Amino acid sequence: MIFQTPPMSFEQAAALERIDELRRQLRFRVAQPRRWVGQVRRVLGARAIQGSNSIEGYQVSVEDAMAAIGGEQPTDAGAEDWNAVSGYRRAMTYVLQLAKDEHFQYSPQIIRSLHFMMTEYTLDASLGLWRPGPIWIRNDATGDVVYEGPPSEEVPTLIDELTDDLSADNETPVLVRAAMAHLNLVMVRPFSDGNGRMSRCLQTLVLARDQILAPQFSSIEEYLGRNTQSYYNVLQHVGGEIWHPRGDATPWIRFCLEAHFIQASSVLRRLKESEEIWIRLEAVCEDKGLLPRMLSALFDATIGMRVRNASYRTALKMSQEEISNQAATDDLRAIVQAGLLQRFGARRGTFYQAADPLKAIWDEIRKSRRPINASALFAITD
Repeated sequence: MIFQTPPMSFEQAAALERIDELRRQLRFRVAQPRRWVGQVRRVLGARAIQGSNSIEGYQVSVEDAMAAIGGEQPTDAGAEDWNAVSGYRRAMTYVLQLAKDEHFQYSPQIIRSLHFMMTEYTLDASLGLWRPGPIWIRNDATGDVVYEGPPSEEVPTLIDELTDDLSADNETPVLVRAAMAHLNLVMVRPFSDGNGRMSRCLQTLVLARDQILAPQFSSIEEYLGRNTQSYYNVLQHVGGEIWHPRGDATPWIRFCLEAHFIQASSVLRRLKESEEIWIRLEAVCEDKGLLPRMLSALFDATIGMRVRNASYRTALKMSQEEISNQAATDDLRAIVQAGLLQRFGARRGTFYQAADPLKAIWDEIRKSRRPINASALFAITD
């Protein structure tokens, strides 16, 4: 037996309606063929990868997470961190493919395959294989065991039940189904290593199969990475100290719905801000006599990213425009001469950041931001 989906309360149903409305607004905005949508998609994908891996202690910059997505080499990341992020990127690339597979079926083999891709860099993880023995989670500070998973001989049956439930359940709202898949996988802990990342990856896969929004716009991995202690606390509260799937999963569902509300609200705000930034940058380009393709580098710099020759070319390639290494160098030099970028480093270590005119655009747009009122999600109104 695995954790069962709790009955839907009135306030949860109301919360789902509020989140669905945000998702409808997002779907409308991302359906429009605007270049800034592609820019936001890249950053969101990188932040999701960065967030999910940071929970496990693998730290990389957003720029290096974007490099992993684009198949580039890292600038700052250490070898172990880079391998973890690259493995996660491989698994998420497969998730993107599975999201549109009309013959897709949930199965234990899908979960094992994703685990293999994610942990291929380390043989200690028993790639794609169920763990051979017991598993515990310890408090790093005290060494005390805070959770013990089910016996290893029960893992195949429990995963069969999990995938069967995902295949058969078409009635439960997708946000709840995805949350329950995450909860059950992370509590069963079927692998020797990588269970947290796999659980978050599975949650994103369930959301991606919904096909209302691309995974980059529906994932809560960025939120979980920024609220790691709250994430751990609710899992410990629901899961207890030992595998006991009769516990009430309601607090976990509530936590995930709040995460979706905050993340969706944040993404919608970013899209609106990105549109305003793009419009202003178009005017700047025209005023400075710069090529329209340079908007990509200007946009990334404006939102605080470090721009490199390789990342600039990758961004253009994603928008169906390819240029040579020399052309990219010439473009970036022209933007520096226009007073919009500052150059740092030398040779392969060269990168560019926003100069004062771009910083001013960003500061002005951020001034109009309003806090996201998460407490409104579960407020019951007449």
